[in-house]
Amino acid sequence: MSISLEKGQRISLEKNGSGLDRVCVGVNWGAIEKKGFFGTKKVAVDLDASIGLYTESKDLADIVYFGQLKSKDGSVVHSGDDRTGDLDGDDGLDNEIVSVELGKVPANVKSIAIVLNSYQGHDFASIPFASVRLYEGTPSRVDNIIANYNIAHEAKFNGSVSMVLGVLYRHGTAWKFRAVGEPTDDKKLESLFQSVAANFL
Repeated sequence: MSISLEKGQRISLEKNGSGLDRVCVGVNWGAIEKKGFFGTKKVAVDLDASIGLYTESKDLADIVYFGQLKSKDGSVVHSGDDRTGDLDGDDGLDNEIVSVELGKVPANVKSIAIVLNSYQGHDFASIPFASVRLYEGTPSRVDNIIANYNIAHEAKFNGSVSMVLGVLYRHGTAWKFRAVGEPTDDKKLESLFQSVAANFL
């Protein structure tokens, strides 16, 4: 059973009293429809799901994004860059998936931030649908959806091209997930990761 995340909500990543070994973050979005004299035209949207791994002092230890699809330690793996979104409507499948093997994350990493940005600067408000889900499983198999988060059709995203989806963080020996769901003013990924450290960890 999955739940819809609300800002600030925290979820313990445990199953039957023990911590989950692997979680995946899947992002699904659609192409923009523009109406013209000759009918409707589909405009490809290049959203990028990225991961920042931070130390306890909020320093960026590593990143995983379209230009580096695997963390240096191998604990975080990105499925690859999707540059179009769903051109033919929502197919229900994730366009980009990031897999995190929590047991392999280096001990110096205390927080893992999940961010989303529009590479070509498309305003989030113009995208017909966009959602993120956190689930137990693999990139090719969904065992259990832990949480869904819908970022489409929310006024607070109007004018924004970057947002922080949420943060995985260590709580003692266990991992938890905190929903953020906040837009930022950042235009580039580098400044987005700086904003995460300053405001969301």
